[in-house]
Amino acid sequence: MSDEPERSSPPLVDEAMKKAAVAWVAVPGGPALALWCVPLEGALFVVSGPGEQSAPGLAEATEARVTLRGDHGGRIVTWPARVERVAPGSETWETAAPLVAGKRLNGRGSATDQIARWAAEGCALIRLTPAGEPVAGAGLPDGSLAEEPRQAPVVRATRKPFRLHRVRRR
Repeated sequence: MSDEPERSSPPLVDEAMKKAAVAWVAVPGGPALALWCVPLEGALFVVSGPGEQSAPGLAEATEARVTLRGDHGGRIVTWPARVERVAPGSETWETAAPLVAGKRLNGRGSATDQIARWAAEGCALIRLTPAGEPVAGAGLPDGSLAEEPRQAPVVRATRKPFRLHRVRRR
């Protein structure tokens, strides 16, 4: 028997999670969304909801697929994740929420204010835990996986540029 502790996830997933600041998360039937995340206790924590990033369907899902990138900027591993919404006031919330709030860039107010807002406004603190065999190396797709841009309310029609003077043609 070895003195090494038993790993709950493969070493590649552990190392990729430790360095992750952004993860591409896809719920079944949905597109992969780039979400900021915080690695903690062998899982990734994500916050979504009012005033935070949008992750449609993630808080209600039980499983998702997570893709992480390496130091070179390309994807290195995709793994199935168990999705768990952390309830405000629970022991996990009391432990994880301050750590996640402390890593939140450009947050409004102090970490304590953010945590109170997350609880009051119904934001979801979500834990993504590895739950299956990861795909890495030659198992990853060769193509770009780029998709057409989705419709969004912020998209506007591009107008012709305004000209202050007449352009002469030769």
